[in-house]
Amino acid sequence: MELAGRVALVTGAGRRLGAAIAIGLARAGCDVAVHHHASADGAEVTLGAARAAGRRAERFPGDLRDAAVAKALPDRVVETFGRLDIVVNSAAVIARADLAEITAAAWHDTLALNLSAAFFVSQGAAPHLRSRRGKIVNLADVAAFEVWPAYLPLNVSKAAVVMLTQGLARVLAPEVTVNAVAPGAILPPEDWPASAREHLVATTPLKRLGAPDDVVAAVLYFLENDYVTGVVLPVDGGRLIR
Repeated sequence: MELAGRVALVTGAGRRLGAAIAIGLARAGCDVAVHHHASADGAEVTLGAARAAGRRAERFPGDLRDAAVAKALPDRVVETFGRLDIVVNSAAVIARADLAEITAAAWHDTLALNLSAAFFVSQGAAPHLRSRRGKIVNLADVAAFEVWPAYLPLNVSKAAVVMLTQGLARVLAPEVTVNAVAPGAILPPEDWPASAREHLVATTPLKRLGAPDDVVAAVLYFLENDYVTGVVLPVDGGRLIR
């Protein structure tokens, strides 16, 4: 896919990796629909950076835990931009809780945002993407492949994103490719102590944390390659082989 002039929707683009991906796509030539929920200020920063790259960028607030909001989001983008070529499902929550502390509300909120939102956004986007031979890139996580005892809802939701990616790739072929990036030690949760970050570095074979640009590069690979679908690419410094 030639990216110049394409329209990309990035969910959760007000902060962290979602913001980096939205800005990276703008710099690659895409106009960007910047979705956010609580991170309105961060979304404004993302808009500014995308516009500074010379591309059109517009803000789309919405709580994607509501399936109706998630499914309607692609139509809102098409109403504004006139087209939709790319969807990056990046919105997610990472919440630490021991087994006994996980409430029903916390469990459902995590799965609603990390998994169901990606499904319903993709469902709403499918007719538009099929007509334009578009692409979906989901954000999975290495947590899909290894157990983090204090993050079981994250483990479950991201493991399901892997299957969602493969299922959508099969259902939407041949018109739409669907792939996923599984980041590793890129942006640890902001509330993690220095000791936890140091442990991540020490237990990563490449002995360093990754950078958001490493994930952006993986997303761009999937968008620029038209013969790859149903693939989950770890960007983890080798953590899954340690």
